Amino acid sequence: MDRQQEFVLRTVEERDIRFIRLWFTDVLGMLKSVAVAPAELESAFAEGIGFDGSSIEGLTRVYEADMIARPDPTTFQVLPWRGERHGTARMFCDILTPDGEPSLADSRNVLKRALAKASDKGFTFYTHPEVEFYLFNHPADASAPLVPVDQGGYFDHLARGSTHDFRRAAITMLESMGISVEFSHHEAGPGQNEIDLRYADALTTADNLMTFRTVVKEVALEQGVFASFMPKPMADQPGSGMHTHLSLFEGDRNAFHEPGAQFELSRTARSFIAGLLVHAAEITAITNQYVNSYKRLWGGAEAPSYVCWGHNNRSALVRVPMYKPGKGNSSRIEYRALDSATNPYLAYAVILAAGLKGIEEGYELPEATEDDVWELTDAERRALGIKPLPQSLDAAIQIMETSELVAETLGEHVFDFVLRNKRQEWDAYRSQVTPFELKRFLQVL
Repeated sequence: MDRQQEFVLRTVEERDIRFIRLWFTDVLGMLKSVAVAPAELESAFAEGIGFDGSSIEGLTRVYEADMIARPDPTTFQVLPWRGERHGTARMFCDILTPDGEPSLADSRNVLKRALAKASDKGFTFYTHPEVEFYLFNHPADASAPLVPVDQGGYFDHLARGSTHDFRRAAITMLESMGISVEFSHHEAGPGQNEIDLRYADALTTADNLMTFRTVVKEVALEQGVFASFMPKPMADQPGSGMHTHLSLFEGDRNAFHEPGAQFELSRTARSFIAGLLVHAAEITAITNQYVNSYKRLWGGAEAPSYVCWGHNNRSALVRVPMYKPGKGNSSRIEYRALDSATNPYLAYAVILAAGLKGIEEGYELPEATEDDVWELTDAERRALGIKPLPQSLDAAIQIMETSELVAETLGEHVFDFVLRNKRQEWDAYRSQVTPFELKRFLQVL
């Protein structure tokens, strides 16, 4: 038994932890949980906990249903909302086959494989997400209109505002679990908030994001409201994105920084950005996985709709933030397509793969776009070589299904499941008769 496992067992005993929740995600990024008693922990570390994988979205087929969840002791944290006495803790799990091999269907394993490939090239991949979400009052019934908890806007300071109390409670809870928060504020939409997590390696960030969503929903319930990470819950308000800052390090050195270069960007950084641009359309069905995601991408309000990059340009898909002199290790790029409902394990895996492909193949970076891309005409965008992102989930699926890069990164099992699941979602969506159609056509046709 290693030291980390011993630490977990000792902490469970000293703090009177009665339940340990083992967490993992399905292929869509939905959190799954099974609780074990303290007496079962040693066995869980050694052998894992068996479960029916065929009952989890995308994990395995019925005739090979047995799967094993083995907890990662480095992710142990006490859940603060479960109380001090007879407490509850959680650990993330790696999913294994019955013979102890990593499951090809495990989202966490997909990201681990991508990170191992980067590590073989000498790189560590760091990410820093800015997570947006809405807070709503509980509707009287499911058909009632959504009512945001306030009418605030970007950076608004609302006297006695409930979102102040909410963000303070959520951040306190996150930090008690070892998840550092860098900024928080009211976002542009009514009831919309943003909380930015401090940068960490991509696997830690993905684990933190799964915890973040749970914490936000728990705090919302405590305060009598509900939180939603839906990309575009209201047609006339901004969507919720998850702009993520990215950097590669070689040991302690930021591989994206080169003193004296344009925007202080190294050749490595420029090729990484070029990789993101070349493969952006292929990875969009992963970074923006729901039919609703495309209403955010094509709904304006600084959402990126076109494949281009720019220095401090918030209409671009990839933004290079302003460089701060003397802070070479803070050099980074920002990928702006991601929404808050993505599976972070798969999303960071395909983003990393696209960037590494650019480095491997020596992709050349086109000229930066300094114009507001939304304000350009179609002809002007074509002249500049600026292509659109997919405009629907259907279009994104059609592009992804021909992508060797995404298929290789996800693995055959996950790749096939995502395509099958998203085709089903699109078919179900396009068969609906919407209120828009009824209002527009029922009386006049």
